Amino acid sequence: MRSALRRLPLLSLLAIYRREFAGYSLQSFRRDLLAGLTVGAVALPLALAFGVASGADAAAGMVTAIIAGVVIAGLGGAPFQISGPTGAMSAVLIVLAQRYGLAGIWVACLMAGVFMVLLGVLRLGRYIAFIPSPVITGFTSGIALIIAIGQIDNVLGVTEPHRADNALEQLLHYLREPPAVDWHTLAVAAIVAATMVLLPRLTRAVPGSLAGLVVASAVAILAGWEVPVIGAIPRTILLEQRLTWEAIPWASLNDLLPAAISIAALGAIESLLCGAVGANMTGQPMDSNQELIGQGVGNVLIPFFGGVPATAAIARTSVGIKSGGTTRVVSFVHAGVLLLSVLALGPLIGQVPLAALGGVLMVTAWRMNEWESIHFFARARLKHALAGMAVTMLATVALDLTQAILIGIAISALIYLRQSAGSVDVRREPVSLERIRGLRHDLQLPCPKVHVYYLTGPLFFGSVHTVLESFETAGEYRTLVVSMRGVPLVDVMGAQALRQIVEEQRRRGGDVYFSGVQPSVREMFGRTGLAALVGADHLFWAADQAIVAVHQAHEREGCAHCAARA
Repeated sequence: MRSALRRLPLLSLLAIYRREFAGYSLQSFRRDLLAGLTVGAVALPLALAFGVASGADAAAGMVTAIIAGVVIAGLGGAPFQISGPTGAMSAVLIVLAQRYGLAGIWVACLMAGVFMVLLGVLRLGRYIAFIPSPVITGFTSGIALIIAIGQIDNVLGVTEPHRADNALEQLLHYLREPPAVDWHTLAVAAIVAATMVLLPRLTRAVPGSLAGLVVASAVAILAGWEVPVIGAIPRTILLEQRLTWEAIPWASLNDLLPAAISIAALGAIESLLCGAVGANMTGQPMDSNQELIGQGVGNVLIPFFGGVPATAAIARTSVGIKSGGTTRVVSFVHAGVLLLSVLALGPLIGQVPLAALGGVLMVTAWRMNEWESIHFFARARLKHALAGMAVTMLATVALDLTQAILIGIAISALIYLRQSAGSVDVRREPVSLERIRGLRHDLQLPCPKVHVYYLTGPLFFGSVHTVLESFETAGEYRTLVVSMRGVPLVDVMGAQALRQIVEEQRRRGGDVYFSGVQPSVREMFGRTGLAALVGADHLFWAADQAIVAVHQAHEREGCAHCAARA
């Protein structure tokens, strides 16, 4: 009963808080305060950029980061997570905004938040980790492409952008009809990109993205360049354009359901992956189900403030950890920094060129790619991993993101099944007298009609054909000893194949013994009736024990081919 109560979200959160703040001191607060200030400086340009990239505006990005920094951090299952608008989420939202507008984003965000809460309450967080790494790598690369393609208009200063159903179609349009270039906007984006790349080589005291925005904005203003800017930033976190209960299109929720599922899946995956990275960096555990509840509650509330969907961000989380932060106070301080920026620096932020945000996003998209994983796949010549990654990346760019994940998982599953089927090995050999002398000293010569088959690998529908082919010559022998010590699992078709081998051998007047049957395989034997068919006296742990039992049976029943006598 107590164990069940501990799983309740509120009690689970209280337990996390007690563990997190045990021994918390003024010195700990100072570290968290400095880390929060650093994260806030890093998050400011990213919140602005991802707000615009999501199809909303910079103010929506700031509101999202502030609310997420308080609500999600307060209810989440990890002390180190920093949440807010992200590049991955913006790739989903830009398409949604084009189809349904801001109202569509808000309603889908609300529905996705409910889904994530349900995932956490039902304790399904651990199953998110079942997605293969090549799929995640391809998915991330596809999102990076979507972000980069989506910023071409801002970087090149396109005033009449072409709208396409997906990023691939948009890219093809640029190739067919190259847009005219505004050298002023291109120069602004280049200044930001160069600053983000070069400044960290000199110092890491100032975030490159923030410095790039300041430098590029100053150059544009002093040079008098007429470039599009962010515009007025409301000095509030309750935006004029926001979701209200009266504005929810209850009759059209079915149309937004696929988008909501995409947002929920992406939010869950990105948040738990970020949590796994943070847990490795800090050594602190993460409650994945509580994290999903926190993410869900935050995304339920954010639309009513005018924000866009949020998720945990690896870049901001890692900055907080590397800056010495130890608790979720870091996220609270980072949210406070952003709030003060909105209230005090709104007019200045409004003068930042959109091209500068485009430069931030272009560099961010490049850095999003998991280059280390891609290089590893290439160096190791893991063709199956490269294939799964490439298919997922193309599907992400050309299709809905949920479809891309499902396609990537399906491709990875097919590749895995093919490899598993190819890994099955069936080796056969006659009885070795030396191996059984320890159990039967009096055995002078083993029966030539007893043969041992050694099976290795999973016996499932993909490998059944290989196994049956290997037993085609089994009719030459009276008794078979099938060693299954190397078989980790057997599915229904595998059990049916073994049953077929036993029945055919007995029709020929022979018999079959099994050895080394693993517990999970033995359970399948029992459930499919194979254990009853074979008989308990034909199941042994070691092959030599089975062979001795065979010769004892031959001695009792007689064998025309057996030269061994008691």
